[in-house]
Amino acid sequence: MAKDNKKFVKSITSRDEDFAQWYTDVVREAELCDYSSVKGCLNYLPNGYAIWENIKADLDKRFKDTGVENVYLPMLIPENLLQKEADHVEGFAPEAAWVTHGGTERLQERYAIRPTSETLFCDLWSRIVQSYRDLPKVWNQWNSVLRWEKTTRPFLRSREFLWQEGHTIHATYEEAEERTLMMWKVYKDFISESLAIPYVAGRKTESEKFAGAEDTYTVEALMHDGKALQSATSHFFGNGFPDAYDIKYLDKNNELHSVYETSWGLSTRIIGAIIMVHGDDSGLVLPPRIAPKQVRVIPVAQHKEGVLDRAEELLAAIRAEGLRADIDESEKSPGWKFSEQEMLGIPVRVELGPKDIENGQAVLVRRDTREKTVVAIDEVPAALAELLETIQQDMYTRAKAFLDGHIDEAETMDEMVAKFKDNRGFIKAMWCGDESCEEAIKAETGGAGSRCLIEDEEPISDRCIYCGKPAKHKVFWGKAY
Repeated sequence: MAKDNKKFVKSITSRDEDFAQWYTDVVREAELCDYSSVKGCLNYLPNGYAIWENIKADLDKRFKDTGVENVYLPMLIPENLLQKEADHVEGFAPEAAWVTHGGTERLQERYAIRPTSETLFCDLWSRIVQSYRDLPKVWNQWNSVLRWEKTTRPFLRSREFLWQEGHTIHATYEEAEERTLMMWKVYKDFISESLAIPYVAGRKTESEKFAGAEDTYTVEALMHDGKALQSATSHFFGNGFPDAYDIKYLDKNNELHSVYETSWGLSTRIIGAIIMVHGDDSGLVLPPRIAPKQVRVIPVAQHKEGVLDRAEELLAAIRAEGLRADIDESEKSPGWKFSEQEMLGIPVRVELGPKDIENGQAVLVRRDTREKTVVAIDEVPAALAELLETIQQDMYTRAKAFLDGHIDEAETMDEMVAKFKDNRGFIKAMWCGDESCEEAIKAETGGAGSRCLIEDEEPISDRCIYCGKPAKHKVFWGKAY
């Protein structure tokens, strides 16, 4: 069994040796997902889907606390609906998948498998919204979408993926803008509080915003390899979409007005962020608040009389504390069980053997630091609750220190290029606002594009880092997934 345990541990490539392979190894060995027979699409396995279920439950509650209601709309979009908003169609045309036949008969009109659902929401609202009394509509749906990506990678990019997409319409510009910023804050709070992931956040540049939006607000997390991952976005559409779909309402004076729209989303790519921000060379390290199992009880020398019985009693007491816990009663060696618990990222394991029982104690082992604490058996449930909260905060603190240590500034292109060669994460630099300069910066830095604008800091200089013209914006630049 010791030989098998060694093999299990060695199946993970070192994170610093080959980050891409390490990521693939973790996804595979932790059994989070697997490729399906449909090219570019994933099978979400129980371990991975359970993480998504906890994310969904947490985020859904946050949404509903702000007045959001859940709905579900069809997955097929008639082509004529997509054509009504030109920018939107142009943005998604390369990724659209089309249904052309119903059974054996060719359809008179093609249907797109939804890449996103703005068009369906607007079509519905155009028929059911008539009066100011019908507003606002603050809706969200949990669903999958299909985008015909050319290259795919588990969680980070696949043709079909799971997400939530919120869509709202409002009577005034101000209400819609307020909702856009409100949902952006919900994402920021969720990502930092529940996922223990720090970030930079801001408004996207014109070229990077969502197709058809007036403004896009993003949350950008930094992975261990120094690349950014767009983790959530909130979009303000103004009245472009609603007007294209002829959504109007009568006010109290019986006058006709346009409505204003927002859209916001977070997808299963956030699981990729959790893996890459917190994981290590032994596998996953999951934040306790979204870990499917927060605690695993591992009986040691379980063949000896009384060990399993006492371990199961302890498990029941831990669950009674409200913690998500299980027990490994398999016949594997303790070393294998420890490695498996670490691979799965379960935040704490409780080791309990004959000598522990004799001494009235158990050993708590943190997944993030492997620190061991000896605790009286009767005090284990309360100690675990406190320890899990400590782990949650410590994980955020470590990730924040990493992020802060990988944010830099540059005043010249030579300086910027040199720093990105050192894999520096995010670099702040000034920009004139010209898209040609934005593209040139990305080309000369080997792929470091604009991640978001910085609107609450003093400028580094008054000149664009690329062309030397007067600068309009301070920007976070970075390479990204």
